[in-house]
Amino acid sequence: MSDAEVSVVLPAYNEEGTIERTVEVTLETLASFLPDGSFEVIVAEDGCDDRTPEIASRLANEDERVRHIHSDERLGRGGALEYAFERAAGSTLVYFDTDLATDMRHLEELVESVRSGEYDVATGSRWMPENQADRPTKRAVSSLGYNTLVRLFLRSDLQDHQCGFKAVSREAFDALRSEVEDEHWFWDTEVLVLAQRRGYRVREFPVDWEPKGDTKVDLVRDVFGMGSQILRTWWQLSVSPRLSRRVSMAAGSVLVMLALVVAVSVVFDLGAVVDAMSGADPRWILASGVVYLLSWPLRGLRYRDILDRLGYPSDTWFMTGAVFISQTGNLVFPARLGDGVRAYVVKARRDVPYPSGFASLAIERVFDLLAITVLGGSVLVGLALTGGTDQIVAAIAAEVPPVTVGGETIDPGAAARTALRVAAAVGGAAVLAVTAILVSARLEGDYVHRAVTAVSNDSYADYVAGVIEQFVGDVQAVVSDRGAFLRVGVGSLVIWVVDVLTALVVFAAFPGIALTPALVATAFFAVSVGNLAKVLPLSPGGIGLYEGAFTLIVFGLTNVAAPVAFAISIVDHVVKNAVTILGGLVSMAWLNVSLTTAVEESREAGELEAAATED
Repeated sequence: MSDAEVSVVLPAYNEEGTIERTVEVTLETLASFLPDGSFEVIVAEDGCDDRTPEIASRLANEDERVRHIHSDERLGRGGALEYAFERAAGSTLVYFDTDLATDMRHLEELVESVRSGEYDVATGSRWMPENQADRPTKRAVSSLGYNTLVRLFLRSDLQDHQCGFKAVSREAFDALRSEVEDEHWFWDTEVLVLAQRRGYRVREFPVDWEPKGDTKVDLVRDVFGMGSQILRTWWQLSVSPRLSRRVSMAAGSVLVMLALVVAVSVVFDLGAVVDAMSGADPRWILASGVVYLLSWPLRGLRYRDILDRLGYPSDTWFMTGAVFISQTGNLVFPARLGDGVRAYVVKARRDVPYPSGFASLAIERVFDLLAITVLGGSVLVGLALTGGTDQIVAAIAAEVPPVTVGGETIDPGAAARTALRVAAAVGGAAVLAVTAILVSARLEGDYVHRAVTAVSNDSYADYVAGVIEQFVGDVQAVVSDRGAFLRVGVGSLVIWVVDVLTALVVFAAFPGIALTPALVATAFFAVSVGNLAKVLPLSPGGIGLYEGAFTLIVFGLTNVAAPVAFAISIVDHVVKNAVTILGGLVSMAWLNVSLTTAVEESREAGELEAAATED
């Protein structure tokens, strides 16, 4: 029917009990307002494993107005619609759910909205005031929450994005289909949002709707699938177009300077801090950068060992470059988005799947936290036994005046005590996490799958459970292997010892400071607590968090004046960040990686939804 003007697509997956009746009702309704020969009905049969293909083929053979388009593999709801629309003859493309939940008396209004040329896209709505829609509580809550998020994040002015009752012109579909990335339940929402963004005329009108059969709302699928797609689309439409490498680096630099200026002006005399930094020996500062640079091949070697244990061998220098790039991303972007950059780099350059890439990062973070906790915890135990923690609090309370912020007075001594407790809590959590993984590595049983499927019976739950099981299994593969555990553990300790040695060289750059055993112990504790503070993703690279924690410890335990301690923390952090950024820029040029592209791609991790539809 190459001359059909209107093509109605019925997406069908295992609909043997309803598809014949749905085709009959559709043909009768279309014939009531369209001329003969001007329409076709396409059964988009999506890899069914029941009698739907047989029934669809029979209907097509019996009526020339019916076509059957078959797919051997699951394409997903959106994928099946797009596949059928591409092969449809009509200039007006229509689809609705085969359960006929929407009253078919609205079909003429839907078709004519686009066929007349008045609108490019039309959609039924169950959430307009004049609606008559029977919405069970589970569906209503889920639908209302979903549509609210779409309007909030994607700036859509529609009330109902998921109603399975839509029409689009051939021209609009051809223009938008290359931009639509989802292949499952988010597909039509993405079409609507893109159509509005591109200036197409979109009409939403109320329809009477009554649910048929069991609800397909599912906790796991909706939270992981639809939520991630909303965030992915928001990033692509609202964030990514405004990002470039120059903008990102400039924004990161501004945040760094702003954090330092605010921190200095609130607590210390800016002039004293500047004087302390200006008196530092530049040769020692340069030497500290060289010492810190030595830790990076060790980081690459450790990461190579982790991936090698997961079955993805590589070379140390490539892994060093990947670590440089990801840590540079953490300095530029908040919330440790740089971690995802590394998962993207090893996937793009070494074919490491995203779950294994993120698992390798988790392993590295676990060992980092464990190493930091061992280094800092050994000093913390000694301080607790000798009253050193009370000494820190007392020194800060005596020398630093209370600060008033927003009408509330903050006691520096209490703040110091809270900071020490937070550091101890983070360290304790790291130890507990490692213990839990060690224990679970020796347990047999499908615990993850049972936990996920306990709240969901959807096929997506099986896929999510599989991803989590792969993630946990990868972590356990390293932790449960005694040799790998020792190599990665010892490597982590050496890396963080070098980090502390870098700070000690910075100490040596400031005149009048002697590297006594007490100062060395204090440096181990200050660097450890500072890095534990950076675990909280409150600023790019932990700027401000590291300096604050470092200064509290050094000032409270030594005779180093507060402005000097703060100056040392700044120089130490700047040296480490400078080495990181320079190494990151060299690595990006060497590996031909764009930081912003890597962040965008890593956030998508687009295999989840596509793979889920194949289950």
